Amino acid sequence: MQVVVDLDTLRANFIKIAAAVKPCAVVAVLKANAYGLGVRPIARALAVAGAARFAVAEVKEAVELAELGLPVHILGSLLDEEIPEALAHGIVLPVTDLGLAQRISAEAVRQGRTACVHFKIDTGMGRLGILAAEAEDVIEASMRLPNLDAEGIYTHFPVAYRSGSVFTEGQIRSFLDLLSRLEARGIHFRLRHMANSDAVNNVPRAFQSPLNAVRTGINLYGCFDIEGQRVMDLRSVLTLRTRLTAVRQLPAGMTIGYGCTYTLPRAMRVGTISAGYADGLPLALSNRGYVLIRGRPCPVLGRVSMDYTTVDMTQVPEACVGDDVVCLGGDGPTAVSVEHWAQLKGTHPYDIICSIGGRVERCYVGTAAGEAEGGVRTVGV
Repeated sequence: MQVVVDLDTLRANFIKIAAAVKPCAVVAVLKANAYGLGVRPIARALAVAGAARFAVAEVKEAVELAELGLPVHILGSLLDEEIPEALAHGIVLPVTDLGLAQRISAEAVRQGRTACVHFKIDTGMGRLGILAAEAEDVIEASMRLPNLDAEGIYTHFPVAYRSGSVFTEGQIRSFLDLLSRLEARGIHFRLRHMANSDAVNNVPRAFQSPLNAVRTGINLYGCFDIEGQRVMDLRSVLTLRTRLTAVRQLPAGMTIGYGCTYTLPRAMRVGTISAGYADGLPLALSNRGYVLIRGRPCPVLGRVSMDYTTVDMTQVPEACVGDDVVCLGGDGPTAVSVEHWAQLKGTHPYDIICSIGGRVERCYVGTAAGEAEGGVRTVGV
């Protein structure tokens, strides 16, 4: 089974996003191995396309990208034992409280380095960061510490997919008010960012002056939150495909799969494909979703299992064992989108992409695929 990533489409999506937020810098968010799609080839393609820097969740991810030559920003927080390695690799570090600033400063002094830091402000996410009401004093105290370069300040939106959200507007006011108060104290930051992919589509104020950078992740792959606007014409970069493993003529009354949740109403031609929930197919496709065989929809019969899924072959009588099966992707009105799977599962597109299993081979196509490193398979180059 393969997930095929079109790096040319990835670059085209990035260029459209950059144009939409100009003159803001675009930070490419590549957490969790680029949402499971393979961070190195994706990062290289985005670097060529003009990404200003990368952002990840933790130190191991950051170190892997540091050698590419662009700044790499940790968006989350740091444990004490992670600080020395992060500093040694020149990673842009988050400051989520005064104590962390003090520990980063002390380690920077010990290593004889200057630590580049961004202050993470909690304006309503409720997860990490300095509360906006306390931020002035924490930031001012932090900036008196030695060996710290306070390059940036940022916050994060929990509901930016809702256009006109009163909550989001309140976050923007809180953050901009904080910037104004800090300016009055003579504290300035070179980078000021709050917009994520949802905000780029729904909240234009989140990437206007004095804000000068945005962070985008899911939109790079041509995916959107299932709630909210889609102001950019982005295309999906991925196709999830497998093969047809078996084709059988089964009698009326035959039950299909675990739990016997489907009974054949008549004698039917039934196929089994080599893909299941271990590969990323949501269990919610059971008796509801479909795959494409020879470009035609084949409904899922019964429950999706770990390794196999059974489908109705009525629409493709000529199909045979070994045929290509498109689980995600395709063209035209029958294309299977990440958002469609998210709706069926009652989740969001991030969950769908990140759930593609580890045994699924990652492959890359397009003119940029030739830049992929050894150990990464490229096709169609």
